[in-house]
Amino acid sequence: MSSLHEECGVFGIWTPEGSALSPAHEAYAALFALQHRGQEACGIAVNNRGVIRCHRDVGLVGEVFDQERLDAMPGSMAIGHVRYSTTGDPRRENAQPLAITHIKGNLALAHNGNLVNAGELRRSLELNGAIFRSSSDTEVLVYTLVQARLKAKSIEEAVVNTMGVIQGAYSLCIMSARKLIAARDPRGMRPLCMGRIGEAVVFASESCALDALGAQFVRDVEPGEVVVVDHDGKVRSLRVPFQTESAACIFEYIYFARPDSVIDGASVELARQEAGKFLSMEHPVGADMVMGVPDSGIPAAIGYAKCSGIPYGVGLIKNRYIGRTFIQPGQDSRERSVRLKLNALREAVRGKRVILVDDSIVRGTTCARLIKLVRDAGAEEVHLRVSAPPFRYPCFFGVDIPDQETLLAHNRTVEEMRQIVGADSLGFLSVEALRSIARDCKLNFCNACFAGEYPMDVPAQGAKNIFESEIDT
Repeated sequence: MSSLHEECGVFGIWTPEGSALSPAHEAYAALFALQHRGQEACGIAVNNRGVIRCHRDVGLVGEVFDQERLDAMPGSMAIGHVRYSTTGDPRRENAQPLAITHIKGNLALAHNGNLVNAGELRRSLELNGAIFRSSSDTEVLVYTLVQARLKAKSIEEAVVNTMGVIQGAYSLCIMSARKLIAARDPRGMRPLCMGRIGEAVVFASESCALDALGAQFVRDVEPGEVVVVDHDGKVRSLRVPFQTESAACIFEYIYFARPDSVIDGASVELARQEAGKFLSMEHPVGADMVMGVPDSGIPAAIGYAKCSGIPYGVGLIKNRYIGRTFIQPGQDSRERSVRLKLNALREAVRGKRVILVDDSIVRGTTCARLIKLVRDAGAEEVHLRVSAPPFRYPCFFGVDIPDQETLLAHNRTVEEMRQIVGADSLGFLSVEALRSIARDCKLNFCNACFAGEYPMDVPAQGAKNIFESEIDT
């Protein structure tokens, strides 16, 4: 585990009989809109009159699918997935969706999140004869759901019962022979929303995927809710028979989600601008310009500039053909990607005192490189402002945070961190400011990675490849 990575993204669509929409093509477009959530692997499963066909592989959406492949996937329903691994390595067997045939029918599932009791569940399944092909917790989830389905009257009842067994963070899109189901964990840690394209019903991790399809946003799937779309298009809602306090992932707003998404009623763009405003009030400094690290640092930089009165300017140019630095596996490739991805605009920063706003600091390697880049372009001073509190604790719910000992903030003061990254000053957003920003969202937030206060019991060890020792690769 070397760096902070994306979560995954899920999508689902049901279309009425005779619809002009192609579920596979719609899923393809939606996954393109969700590509920022995972760039290791992707897949689409379609339901054609009860027969489920799935294609998945490592690579970007545009690499795994082409027109010929999509044209060969007719059907009335589809689910899709983009992946970054938080458990399991990036090989094809771990790509999603997972599609299986069991004694009661066909099933395909796409999962965003992380199960904290996956190891315990897998051991129990293996003792009962289950054979696993992958090293991800999603396969554990599928087998747990199948076991529940053998005892339940319907697939939706099995989903509700499964949610009483699994623990952790998850948003699910599930497709059976006749139904499309969306489910969100009882704490609402992972986002999921619902929309419509005419009579068609769609689900997605973020509303930006609905926008890409021209779909009308209907609402967010509520924490602990199971939304069922029957074969005739009737939409029903079920709830888990227990209540827990909500704990949405704060990093969806800080980093993961696209700025044009709205999650649980709160605009991601405005939340990031609010973070910049609070950052300006908590850590003011005299400077000539404010600039953001593209792309997720830009809204906070705009908010900082508006509040402080210091002009906002573009000081870093991004190569749009390079994926997010944090998604590149391995330290060497990440540092190489920084050089390829960003360059300083010399005429904008030469001779100026610059406030550089970024969304987070994990190991500190990337921001140290960026500060040197800006200095080499002629900036007199570089003041780093971070629109998140310091990372001090591991995450067990789907954010691929490195081992605690490798975090820049672990056992270090702000001054010590400032010296390491080479900034003239360094300021982090406070946890109290995060709580103020959250007032527009109807959910409480999980900020365990900053404060160490977890919303549920977590494993003593949080190894990324929890099952790798049991898999012959």
